[in-house]
Amino acid sequence: MLQFILRRLLSGVILVAVITTVAFTLLYLGGGDIARRILGQNASDELVAKKAAELGLDSPLLVQYGEWLLGAVTGDFGRSWFTGQLVMSGVTTRLGVTLTIVLGATLLSAIIAVVIGVLAAVRGGWIDRTVQFFAVLGFAIPGFLVALGLVLLFAIELRLFKATGFTPFGESPQGWVASITLPIIALAIGTTTAVAQQVRGAVADALQRDYVRTLRSRGLGERRIVLKHVLRNAGGPALAVLAVQFIGLLGGAVIVEQIFALPGIGQLAVQSTGAGDIPIVMGLVVVTAVIVVIVNLLIDLAQAALNPKVRLS
Repeated sequence: MLQFILRRLLSGVILVAVITTVAFTLLYLGGGDIARRILGQNASDELVAKKAAELGLDSPLLVQYGEWLLGAVTGDFGRSWFTGQLVMSGVTTRLGVTLTIVLGATLLSAIIAVVIGVLAAVRGGWIDRTVQFFAVLGFAIPGFLVALGLVLLFAIELRLFKATGFTPFGESPQGWVASITLPIIALAIGTTTAVAQQVRGAVADALQRDYVRTLRSRGLGERRIVLKHVLRNAGGPALAVLAVQFIGLLGGAVIVEQIFALPGIGQLAVQSTGAGDIPIVMGLVVVTAVIVVIVNLLIDLAQAALNPKVRLS
């Protein structure tokens, strides 16, 4: 198991290194005249050149990346070029908001998807057809339309939730729940249909295996067979899809945070990318990549617990 974890961690480190290298190169090539953007269009060429030298923008790409990498390895990701705020301070203060809605959506979708996926596989009939219909519908409808529809119905028409804004938990637990409910539902709808379809297929396939027929011949009840044996074998594929969906939710959070005016990293990413604030963008890239690596490691460990053969892969 230790070797399994070390292999996954090593592959994660390589993944982060590749992602940061590609991201830094693309930002460097497409950043434009960042020094002039910071100082304004009316700034003189002399001031612009001085600002570029101050930020190290006049150095070659490899030199800039090497300096950034050296600082990142030691935990220093620099400061925002526009606000002067420490990169990690600006990112971590917003990370909690994004993780709250993403983890909430993941948990909600996992619970609902397992229930309806198992029902569709075991019962079949109209339940199965309904699940498949909504799976297609969930893929077809863009997430931002779902978010807008939830705002119009539950916030504007019924006035059950706030349309925009975020309330910290420490300030008001009830306000916190009210501010994250609609964003979580908006993110969870598409994920639920995708995971439910995968659970339904995995459970239906497991129910056709020889060991299930053997268990039935021994007199075990259908509920015990499904809950104790079938779900264990069907859990691996479902976890893999859930991990992919979690990563997708990090991207989907960008749009949801804009619609609900949530101060998360998605909103920060849009603002920083538009301004060309490379230190902030790179900090976001690193944080997102590390989260992806951690999630994949946890999913691998869960799959290894369900299926020991995974440890050898």
